[in-house]
Amino acid sequence: MKPIHVLYLSVLFLSLNLASQAQHLDPTETKLVQAVDSQQQQAIDFLRQLVEINSGTKNLEGVRTVGKTLMPHFEALGFKVRWVPMDQVQRAGTLVAEHPCPEGDGKCGKRVLLIGHMDTVFEKESPFQHFKMIDDHIASGPGTDDMKGGLVVMLTALQALKSAVVLDHADVKVVLSGDEEAAGHPLDIARRDMIEGAKNSDAGLEFEATARVNGVFYGSTARRGSITWRVEATGQTGHSSGVFGPEMGYGAIYELARILDTFRTQLPEQYLTYNVGLVLGGTTAQVNAQETGGDATGKPNIVAPSAIAIGDIRCISSEQVERVEKKMRDIVAGHVAKTDAKINFYEAYPAQSPNQENRALLKLLNQVNSSLGQPEMPELDPMKRGAGDSAFIAQYIPTLAGTGSSGSGDHSAAEKIDLSSIPINSKRAALLIYRLTKLPEGGKLSEQVR
Repeated sequence: MKPIHVLYLSVLFLSLNLASQAQHLDPTETKLVQAVDSQQQQAIDFLRQLVEINSGTKNLEGVRTVGKTLMPHFEALGFKVRWVPMDQVQRAGTLVAEHPCPEGDGKCGKRVLLIGHMDTVFEKESPFQHFKMIDDHIASGPGTDDMKGGLVVMLTALQALKSAVVLDHADVKVVLSGDEEAAGHPLDIARRDMIEGAKNSDAGLEFEATARVNGVFYGSTARRGSITWRVEATGQTGHSSGVFGPEMGYGAIYELARILDTFRTQLPEQYLTYNVGLVLGGTTAQVNAQETGGDATGKPNIVAPSAIAIGDIRCISSEQVERVEKKMRDIVAGHVAKTDAKINFYEAYPAQSPNQENRALLKLLNQVNSSLGQPEMPELDPMKRGAGDSAFIAQYIPTLAGTGSSGSGDHSAAEKIDLSSIPINSKRAALLIYRLTKLPEGGKLSEQVR
């Protein structure tokens, strides 16, 4: 047991710390914080309910069930909610919830767009299916952190805003995709409602996981885009005794090996990664429809006439994409003897480039952290975050990626959530939205945040 005087000093320090925080919170903000604190058990219970619904991207009915579970919660907060089917792209659909300014356009400060996704990477056949408490603040389960925990953070923040009568004077839109983990194509249809929401908003928050490294929370102002590529090489075929000769040349596999190794040596630059995920080659080579495998045949004494490689590139900007794609095309075009090759690039996620406006939004979030007595959140290196939906809205409005829960092991059976991250990140989100509503609609955020 601690000595009495130590306990007294601890209580005194805590009281002084809370008093210091209160000096930085106005009465409305104090109500927001208290409202979040009052919802902690309800938040965990709702997270359990969402996680127990399998919503793997290809489980369309499961994703729709998550949507049906969420919709009454938004309606109870005064949102007008609709479900947008995505049959055209073979996905479940998109949930759209709108809370326009009750006082009329332009009278509720910044219009805020909140985005996220309802699907997970764990399909119905996955053995990882259930919510489980590990200890008093850690839970595991499919999508606990990516991103059903983020959905709970979003709703907890909105419920606090409603409780503190802030939502009644706010313009907030919510768009939740049903296919972030495996996007439907074409993307201009799959992300149509998200993009439309951004065009009619002033700031955006994405509720995927808030990055935390060694106990330090980070703010994400940028994330790299992802583009899939496919190289197909061809060559002469015949007895291996003629390989490298003037009639036979090098064959398709050597041509493909030249291309891939030249990618390795000539492409490196900051923020760029390029991966080879699948290679097939031989007398015959064919990739399956899902591009997750395929079939190849061949013999040691036959020069291979066919070879295929599939991979991706991840870039920080559209300018980098254009530059790297040109380099790759030039490399592919430098054939070894008696071979040919072509490369194709496929529609994928754009980049969310770092910019002054995104950093202004992070600055406003760090002002919130200061008011809460929390440490400043440094800017996350975009190399440490994958592609995501925030990039679709960041082309139009200042955007932060990753303002949801925090955990570990995403996309694996080791996925866990730190339940203590739900209240703190809910407070951050609620206060950030509130302070955005205090700023005038339109205008540059970088000129308004001091």
